[in-house]
Amino acid sequence: MSRKCEVCGKGQVSGNSVSHSNRHTRRKWNANIQSVRIEENGRVRKASVCTACIRSNKINRAN
Repeated sequence: MSRKCEVCGKGQVSGNSVSHSNRHTRRKWNANIQSVRIEENGRVRKASVCTACIRSNKINRAN
């Protein structure tokens, strides 16, 4: 499963972890991607969607 939202395209972001002594090491932040059942074009399928899109009703959840 790809760590990318199928609705908005939100994905992984990288940057630095900075310690108290100001040492920098690379790290990454993953988007909160959930596998949900959605209904589109009268069909039900699973999709990888971020929680922001789920909360803002950008998808139709299937029952």
